[in-house]
Amino acid sequence: MTHLGAEPDIVDTPSASGLGQKIARCPKCRVAVWSNYAGAGPCVRFVRVGTLDEPDRLPPDIHIFTASKQSWVVIPDGAAAVPEYYDRNDYWPRESLERREALLPKIKAWQASLPRPK
Repeated sequence: MTHLGAEPDIVDTPSASGLGQKIARCPKCRVAVWSNYAGAGPCVRFVRVGTLDEPDRLPPDIHIFTASKQSWVVIPDGAAAVPEYYDRNDYWPRESLERREALLPKIKAWQASLPRPK
C-alpha cells in the first residue's frame, strides 16, 4: 500500500474478541481508511470499501457479527451472514485462501516477534 497523502493516525480500538484492532484514520477528516486486526497485525490491511473511488463495485461477501447489529439494519435475503465471526475456509474464495497462505510465513514471523506475556 502506498500513501499518497499524509500519514494516517493509528487508533488502538477494542474489539469483541478482546484482541483489539488498529484503525488507520485520515488525520484531517478522521475517516477510517483501513484496519489491522490482531491476528495478522501490520501484515494485512483491510481497506474500508467506502474510501474507494467506486465502492459499489465491491458489495460485502459476508455480514459478520450480526448478533449485535441494530434492528434497523436489513441484510438482503440470500446474503451470507453469521452471528459472530466465521470460518474463512467456509466462505473465502480459493484465490483469497491462497493469498493468505502465501502471507502466513510473514504473519508467523511478526507473531513470533511479539513480547511474550509473563
